[in-house]
Amino acid sequence: MLEQIAVVTGAGSGVGRAVAVELAAAGWRLVLAGRRAEQLRGTADAFPAGVLPATVVPTDVTDPVAVDALFATAVERHGRVDLLFNNAGTFGPAVPVEELSVEDWRAVVDLNLTGAFLCARAAFRQMKAQSPQGGRIINNGSISAHVPRPQSIAYTATKHAVTGLTKSLSLDGRPFRIACGQIDIGNAATDMTASMGTGVRQADGRIAPEPTMDVADVARTVRHMAALPLEANVQFATVMATAMPYIGRG
Repeated sequence: MLEQIAVVTGAGSGVGRAVAVELAAAGWRLVLAGRRAEQLRGTADAFPAGVLPATVVPTDVTDPVAVDALFATAVERHGRVDLLFNNAGTFGPAVPVEELSVEDWRAVVDLNLTGAFLCARAAFRQMKAQSPQGGRIINNGSISAHVPRPQSIAYTATKHAVTGLTKSLSLDGRPFRIACGQIDIGNAATDMTASMGTGVRQADGRIAPEPTMDVADVARTVRHMAALPLEANVQFATVMATAMPYIGRG
């Protein structure tokens, strides 16, 4: 049986790190991408004992040249790419719409949307060309791909756009055995969501704490999506803290 090769972006912390560790434990060979080499090495060091070592590739996913180099390295080391977990992203500043600078808007769009496109394009190109043909792309959406939080216009707009990216990739990938799905995550406990325990702004303007869930539950869901045969696809999955204010938010 061929080795299964996964590229994980934003792999240095949070959801990306948890998913990389879970996939490594399930026998995948990992290529870890992110801006900071030391964070990526920390993820590789968190792998369970006895698993195969990861390939660490510091990468700015907003840079087309860097993204192409990431996938070239993956293919040079492992011969193919079977999975992309398209995870790198940022919230951006939580400010009123009229105070959001164009620079901050563009920074969120560049990372969350353009970066996701660049990685998906490179993965698609490789999956179409390789033999056996095909592979899977899993995009990290968000609960914000369905409903916004206050003061999140850039993040919310990009996550709605990621849903369109997912649908288009699914359609365009059909002739080439390329499956694409999306996981929408709500309140996984990571460094990025640490403030939820003390209080975040609600739709009515209140600041209130929100429940969180173990990020390992997200990782197990991604592992399930990744393990399916290419003839099956989880198109959209929502994994969220059970009691978070999403159903009935506002």
